Amino acid sequence: MAISAFAQDSADQTLSNSAASAPQAAAPQRLSAEVAAAEAAIASADWKAAEAKLDPWLAEHPSDGRALFDAGYVSDAQNRDEDAAGFYRRALEVNPLSFEAHVSLGLLLARQGKQAEARIELANATSLDPGQAGPGAKAQAWRAMAEIDRVSDPAAASQDLIEALKISAETAADTLLAANLAAKAGQLDPAEAAYRKVLAKDADSAEANAGLAHLLIARKQYPEAETLLRAALEKTPGDTALSAQLAAVLAAQDKAEALPLLEKLHADHAGSTAITRMLAEVLAQAGDAAGSDQLYVELLKASPDDAALLVGHGQNLIRQLKYEAAFAALDKATRLDPASGDGWTGLAFAASKTNQPSITLHALTMRAKTLPELPSTYFLWATAYDTLHDKKNAVASYHHFLDASAGKFPDQEWQARQRLHLLEK
Repeated sequence: MAISAFAQDSADQTLSNSAASAPQAAAPQRLSAEVAAAEAAIASADWKAAEAKLDPWLAEHPSDGRALFDAGYVSDAQNRDEDAAGFYRRALEVNPLSFEAHVSLGLLLARQGKQAEARIELANATSLDPGQAGPGAKAQAWRAMAEIDRVSDPAAASQDLIEALKISAETAADTLLAANLAAKAGQLDPAEAAYRKVLAKDADSAEANAGLAHLLIARKQYPEAETLLRAALEKTPGDTALSAQLAAVLAAQDKAEALPLLEKLHADHAGSTAITRMLAEVLAQAGDAAGSDQLYVELLKASPDDAALLVGHGQNLIRQLKYEAAFAALDKATRLDPASGDGWTGLAFAASKTNQPSITLHALTMRAKTLPELPSTYFLWATAYDTLHDKKNAVASYHHFLDASAGKFPDQEWQARQRLHLLEK
C-alpha cells in the first residue's frame, strides 16, 4: 500500500524546510562552500544548479554525509527513485544517526510499495533526535508508520498515531485515520464520532462520507445512509465509491433506482469485480436470472473457487429450472465454505428437485447451524422425510410447515394437508 498523500506531503515539506541544514551528524561537520551553494539552490528548487555543485564535490568527497543526503533529496525531488535511494543509503553508511536520511529513505520505499523496508527506516527515524528538522518531522515519521501499519496491524497503527499526537497537534487527516482504524476494529461508536468530527470541519470529505456511510450500512440504518450519500454525491458527482455505496443502500431497501445506477457503474467500470458482483445480485433480485447468471459465469472464470459466486450462480440456475447444474455448483460451494447458510439452502432445494432426499436432509441439517427455519425449509424437511418413508418426522415437519406458512403458500399447504390426511390414518 502506498503511503498516503497527507503523510508524504507533510514529511516532504518538513524535510524541504530542513534541506538547507545538514543532517544531524555524530560530530560537527564543516560546511563547504560548494555544499552551501547547492543547498541555496535546493531552497529555490533549482535542481540542476544544485547538482552542478554536488556532483563534482562528491566525486572528490564521497564520504560527505551531508552532501550525500542533499544529492538524494535532489534526485528524490526529480523522481529518480533509484538514484535517491542510493544516495540516502550512502548517507546512512556515513552517518547512521541521520534522522532526515532515515525518514526520506523510508518515505521513498513506502511510495515504491516496499512497506517492510520502509517501516524499518521510519522506525529508526522515530528513535532519533530530529535536530533542526524539529518534532513535527518526527511526528510525520510516526504518521507514515501508521499509514503502513493500518492494513497489517491496526493496533500498531493506533499506537503510532498516538505517538505522533504526543508531539504535534491533531490534524483532520489524523482524525480520519483514527476513524478508519476504529471502524476496522469494530469500534463503531468511536469511529462514527470521529467521522462526524471530520465532516463537521469538511463536509465535502469523500473518504469521511464513505466511512460514515459504511458504518450506517453495517448498522442497517439505510435511510440515513441514503440521505448522507445523496448529499455527498451532490458535492462530488460521479464518485465511484460513493455511488457504489448508494447502489448498495438502494438495493437493501428494494428501491428500483439501484438497478440503473449499478448498470451505469458497470458500464463505466466494467473491470470492477465488486461492482459486477453487486449488479449480478441486484439483477437476480429483480428477476433477471439469466442476465445475472451471465455476470456470475464471467466472474467465476477468474475465481472458480469463490464460494459466494458459486452460490449466486447456483441460485440463478435454480430459478432457471436447471436443477442438476445448480446441484453441482451448490455442492462445490458448500464444500468450499461449510458455513454458507445460503449455499446449504440452495443445495437442499436442488437435491429435493433431483430426488436426493438424504442429501436434502444433510443440507438442511448443516443450514440449521447458521440460519433459522423458514416455511420453505420445513416443507423440504417434510417432503424429504416423506420420500424416505420416515412417517413420524414427516408428519411433524408438515405440521411445522402449516404452522409457519399461515396461508402464504396455498399450493404447498394443500399438498401438506393431503399427505397428513394419508399419513395420520
